[in-house]
Amino acid sequence: MQIQAQQLVLGYGRKEVVKQVDFHVNKGEFISIIGPSGVGKSTLLMGLNGTTAILGGQISVLGENLATISNAALKQLRARIGFIFQSYNLVARMSVLDNIASGMLQRKALLPALIKLYRREEYEEIFEYMKVVGIEHEALSRCDRLSGGQRQRVAIARAVAQKPEVILADEPISSLDPISARRVMDTLKSANQRYGITVVSNLHQLDYAREYCTRVIGMHAGRIIFDGAPADLHRETIDEIYRGAQVQPDGPTRQKSFLPAAAMAQA
Repeated sequence: MQIQAQQLVLGYGRKEVVKQVDFHVNKGEFISIIGPSGVGKSTLLMGLNGTTAILGGQISVLGENLATISNAALKQLRARIGFIFQSYNLVARMSVLDNIASGMLQRKALLPALIKLYRREEYEEIFEYMKVVGIEHEALSRCDRLSGGQRQRVAIARAVAQKPEVILADEPISSLDPISARRVMDTLKSANQRYGITVVSNLHQLDYAREYCTRVIGMHAGRIIFDGAPADLHRETIDEIYRGAQVQPDGPTRQKSFLPAAAMAQA
């Protein structure tokens, strides 16, 4: 068990966003956290990285108690966790190669890292990660010249280059077209299966969660109301998770209008 939370409460200031949740994550799982916007999915994901304030309960990540962890130990823990952002978080003017190589900085001595000096075996390792995500033909291209899907695959390769035990992905495909989104999900699945990296991802797209993930956690109003296999995610449960929201299988959710039909007709 790599992650375990008990009666966990997360939030900002005094505001509770994630409310008394219990869950665990085993090594090698590919988990999707689903639910409409504003239910606490991103807050929960960032809590696994020690970014969100713990207002109650307990959480252990890779053997570290995040409620009592020191700053130095937290920095070491984050080196064992890859994080993939919705906005890619790449250095736009750097090449694909250098962006991916930056994931290795925690494993390199300071001077070689500063002057971007890599050994032959490190270049071979970087090229392997490029091939895994299918971006090797753009190795020397600047990242600001890539498409959104290509940038996200570079971000995944950079996370894998970190050699993490867990990858956290915050809505990695929400801004991508369906073809690019599927390519990114294929890449995450490949990293999960090829390297045995545990993946926990927030997704709006219900179909992708069912297709790619081994387990789904459904949230509503800051609480976990489903935790199980995708096959057990039945219509009634989906309705409960997305209560007050309209589900779009291949896109984000939209809030339902509760105006009377006559008012809707005039809108």
